Amino acid sequence: MPEQLSIAQLTGQTDSHLTTLAGEQAKLHPLAAEAYLKMRAAAEDAGISLAIASGFRSLQRQLSIWNRKWQGQQSVLDKNGQPLTVTALEPAALMHAILHWSALPGASRHHWGSDFDVFDPRPFRDGSNTLQLVPSEYCDPSGPCFHVWQWLTEHAHEFGFFFPYARYQGGVAQEPWHLSYRPLATQLQQQLSLTVLTELLQSLPLEGKTTVLEQLPHIQKQYINNISEDNGWTNTWCGYSSF
Repeated sequence: MPEQLSIAQLTGQTDSHLTTLAGEQAKLHPLAAEAYLKMRAAAEDAGISLAIASGFRSLQRQLSIWNRKWQGQQSVLDKNGQPLTVTALEPAALMHAILHWSALPGASRHHWGSDFDVFDPRPFRDGSNTLQLVPSEYCDPSGPCFHVWQWLTEHAHEFGFFFPYARYQGGVAQEPWHLSYRPLATQLQQQLSLTVLTELLQSLPLEGKTTVLEQLPHIQKQYINNISEDNGWTNTWCGYSSF
């Protein structure tokens, strides 16, 4: 049966479609949670410790991130991770700079319960290190999450998961920590139409709303639907967190 969410569920206005994961604080859709628990158990059998750093992210949280960046209250980085001067940017340029690292409110895959960020909790348990969610933590052989990432690139697809941002494709930055449950996410991505997004964004206190609405079809193509469909990986760039 095709999985349908209400508009409120699809766009992060509620988490009523989610369940709290056993042994973790993250909330996932029940279908994704079941698959994740099987994958976590298989990883453990292979000597790999797997945990979720971030699961569901609400619309209000994503809206706060967006507005703070637009107003210059939170850092906006260029594609090389260097800080930009927000006041020096035209609205369209600022919009693209934010979208490279942060999802448009209402369009984050973290709203759905199918997507989450994973890490190896062991190197961080004593408090001497803090997870930054930067590619070098995963794709560098000396990184604290390298073995988790390496195992997932070989086995995540066996449980229905893939890396939607396995490589930079001109939209969202590379995210080697971001997994998506394909059987669910594919359906929900199709459900997230321009009409749904337009009506939502018109109702929000969104900074840069006029620019965003004018370019929404392009945003959908370049950022929302521009994902790595296969299970392959090319480690061509290591930058900073997209959080």
